[in-house]
Amino acid sequence: MHFLRPLLRHPLLNLILLVAALAVATPRAAHAEALLVVEAETGKVLQAENATMPWYPASVTKIMTAYVTLKAVKEGRLRLDSVLTVSPVAASQSPSKMGFKPGTQVTVENALAMVMVKSANDMAVVLAEGVGGSVDGFSGMMNATAQRLGMTQTSYVNPNGLPADGQITSARDLAILARAVIRDLPEYEYFMHIPAIRFGRRTTNNFNKLIGRYAGADGFKTGFICASGYNLVASATRDGKRLIAVVLGSTSGQARAVRAAQLLERGFASNGLGWLRPSLGTVDNLVPIDATPPNLREEMCNGRRKRPATDEDADTTVATGGGESPALAFFSAGLQAPTAKPSELLAAAYTAGEPMVVYTGPKKTGTELIAAVAADDQKQVTRRGKKSRVAAKKPDADKAKTEAKSEAKSEAKTAARTEATKPAPKPAAARHANVKPDTAATKPAAATKPAAAAKPAAAAKPAARPAEKPAASGDKPAAKPAKPKAAAKPKSESKPAG
Repeated sequence: MHFLRPLLRHPLLNLILLVAALAVATPRAAHAEALLVVEAETGKVLQAENATMPWYPASVTKIMTAYVTLKAVKEGRLRLDSVLTVSPVAASQSPSKMGFKPGTQVTVENALAMVMVKSANDMAVVLAEGVGGSVDGFSGMMNATAQRLGMTQTSYVNPNGLPADGQITSARDLAILARAVIRDLPEYEYFMHIPAIRFGRRTTNNFNKLIGRYAGADGFKTGFICASGYNLVASATRDGKRLIAVVLGSTSGQARAVRAAQLLERGFASNGLGWLRPSLGTVDNLVPIDATPPNLREEMCNGRRKRPATDEDADTTVATGGGESPALAFFSAGLQAPTAKPSELLAAAYTAGEPMVVYTGPKKTGTELIAAVAADDQKQVTRRGKKSRVAAKKPDADKAKTEAKSEAKSEAKTAARTEATKPAPKPAAARHANVKPDTAATKPAAATKPAAAAKPAAAAKPAARPAEKPAASGDKPAAKPAKPKAAAKPKSESKPAG
């Protein structure tokens, strides 16, 4: 113990021991995220948090879809220019998707680009049917590949990651898969970091916000469903060192990107004191947890925060914390130099380069490619034109209905005011109110002789006296023809009653 006393007098070592003690004593907060950082070449784990917790993969499933497809291409069972056809099953998939009609043709290369950039669920099914014959057949190939790679916590049901029982993975398994892509498919790895695609006049940027914004970013894929939250497998290379970061269960597309950038920054910022970190071994040796995947549906898609099952995200929520307690993070980071603030990590201007042009139909080059892009462009214009015309017709129809109602109301009001200003129709209405509808409707002449001769006679005398005086002025003769009109109204109203 005597030899330790000089060491304990060293202020730096005292600080390290104090921080370590705080790390052990400080209770760790519960987090709904799984985090992992590994070295791509060696598989060495640099940081792990819930890394072997089972998780719903969402669209990061498409990394395996691309891996199985590109292995088929590499082995000669398929070509990048092979033409596949959109089936009714593919066309029926939920967004995000390209939205092509059944029968549309697309090359393997274009379908892969649409899958990895736009996360097109319909194109993932097109690839599955083209490689495996059916969704079930391709899922079997995905599961066989997962077992071969050592992804012991993963099972697949579909090629796109849409919600399905049995579709499960973990951060550990996703890091193993990312390493396999880098190791086994270097000539096709560019599909993992296409910055954007252009279809017709529509350009879609990669949903992985690190591409073109974070220095050295060069892969992989995003994913989101309500049950899983926002997921991201990302990679970056600096000074010949490549790292893979996995983030599962983040709160938004922006938050997952910032969290991944933080993990990568910490991994790159090793300053020679890495020996202070506890050894976590390699990714393959992480011990799986036997548990049920957390379901984040209530947190992600409750009544106040409804979202479609898509990677498309405009949320700017920024993650500010880490997956560990502050004391443990400080200690395990090896007292490394401070990294950039979260708000600065992805603040750089977007510099990802030109988008990849994609199109429908067989592979084309030169003037044929230009013509194909123009044709797809025109289809989009035509669709928009139809939608605009339909949208324009609806307001016109609504306007016509409104004007008709207003006109009818105006005429009714005018008629009411006109009738109100006429004194003669009042006694006529009162007269016919005393007439039974059946009698008035069936016997207009016979029924009115005794009644009209007796009853209106008395009523007509008072009305006749004032009628004689203004006869010379010519005002009253205009009111007399109105009496038959007033008498006609009760007759027409009495017909339905009969």
